Amino acid sequence: MTDRQTTGSGRLYGVGLGPGDPSLVTVRAAELIGKADVVAYHSARHGRSIARSIAERYLTGGQIEEKLVYPITVETTDHPGGYRGALDDFYEEAAARLAAHLDAGRDVVVLAEGDPLFYGSYQHMHKRLAHRYPTEVVPGVTSVSAAAARLGQPLTEAEETLTVIPGTLPEEELTARIAAADSAVIMKLGRTFPAVRRALERAGRLADAQYVERAFMEGERIAPLAEVEGETVPYFSVAVLPSKVAPLGTSAAPEPLEPEARRADGPGAVTVIGTGPAGPLWLTPEARGALAEATDLVGYTTYLDRVPERPGQRRHGSDNKVESERAEYALELARRGHRVAVVSSGDPGVFAMATAVLEVACEEAYRDVPVRIVPGMTAAHAAASRAGAPLGHDYAVVSLSDRLKPWGVVADRLRAAAAADLVLALYNPGSKSRTTQVGLARDLLLEYREPGTPVVMARDVGGPTERVRIVRLGELDPALVDMRTILLIGSSQTRAVERGGGVEVVWTPRRYPESAEASEGADAAEGADAAEG
Repeated sequence: MTDRQTTGSGRLYGVGLGPGDPSLVTVRAAELIGKADVVAYHSARHGRSIARSIAERYLTGGQIEEKLVYPITVETTDHPGGYRGALDDFYEEAAARLAAHLDAGRDVVVLAEGDPLFYGSYQHMHKRLAHRYPTEVVPGVTSVSAAAARLGQPLTEAEETLTVIPGTLPEEELTARIAAADSAVIMKLGRTFPAVRRALERAGRLADAQYVERAFMEGERIAPLAEVEGETVPYFSVAVLPSKVAPLGTSAAPEPLEPEARRADGPGAVTVIGTGPAGPLWLTPEARGALAEATDLVGYTTYLDRVPERPGQRRHGSDNKVESERAEYALELARRGHRVAVVSSGDPGVFAMATAVLEVACEEAYRDVPVRIVPGMTAAHAAASRAGAPLGHDYAVVSLSDRLKPWGVVADRLRAAAAADLVLALYNPGSKSRTTQVGLARDLLLEYREPGTPVVMARDVGGPTERVRIVRLGELDPALVDMRTILLIGSSQTRAVERGGGVEVVWTPRRYPESAEASEGADAAEGADAAEG
């Protein structure tokens, strides 16, 4: 309760009524409704109010009733401020009506379905009046809690998070939010239901989704969401993605690959997921969703450790040098009905696990196993963002590792890229067993580049030991480079500029010198291309 300066005024109460059953109204809410001088409630233009029908048994008959009738609901309007302008004017007028009662010393109860401050109409009165009058908000059971109770399934358990999503969001945004969620409740269905259903399907969560209509109200309906016809869905309904923690009576123990007869239920698939260069901040919503959906995680142990553990998921870690074996293991799990996520750092298609999986997946035994690639932030792009914009023009990506190709091939590609004056992103520059490649690459590039060419040395970008340094090509020290470092070597045009505070930034101009002689007619097109890029 908040004290206010105004003396002699009435008190404002925002009273939550719960999901619909009058017996779920709290004792405090019932007391206030019975004692109020004025009871206000919202309704559509047809005049019926769900809030009033819930509170009816607690009304005494002696209260003043203020019916706050919306001028519009979902239809269009000719109001000069559009839909939002029409509603703002309505809320101002409704608040003025209630203020008149409060100024006269009358206590005003504003009824709200569910909880007053959870997508509730009361909140618009609260924002306009609570700073002017003594105010109390009485919480109510939300539709989220009501739906979970009717389903008889936990919403969240252990470290799971719950996401509440309005179905009125654009479909692409709905898909991203759903994909990234552990558990979720999607509200405001009605006309939005077709888009919500498509978003659930695109996010791979349709099979998990439950539908709850009018929980604790007359006409209640509960069903798997995939079985619900869109034209029958009212506004008072929600979609629920319950907890993914295994229910009682099921086993979360790892299932061995042998014997052959032991299989999981349903179709299997492999998703190769890019987790970005470091931890959860670099994960895309699609990657989060794919990780949440997996029954099994397969990957290099160091990368698996970056993925939060989920009850019921099996984790299969291995060494970093067994890519083909790891890929075959994942495909065999999927062939037996498991939904397998192969975890890869950065982007799985850039010197990572996507190729290893596809190489094995194209063998006859696994050609029918679905394989999907989910992209991630690459190490080169992450490093570039820390330094400025060194990749602002054409660039080449080369791995210095000669474990899977001869050094002669690496050297030829470096010469070709250097001769073309491309910026270079050099992956896998060194390791405990490879100590000469950085020095060899430096010396080779110095045949084509000035010693003062900027070089970005980025180690563990996004991680706890991140360090980004800007040096010059002639000063590049191989002893400072390891397997967790990526090198960005500038072209002849790349600039390193010291800005305010002594911070040096690296950038490569969008325009190459020869292009300055291009016709004026091409400038506009180039500018548009650069803006889109």
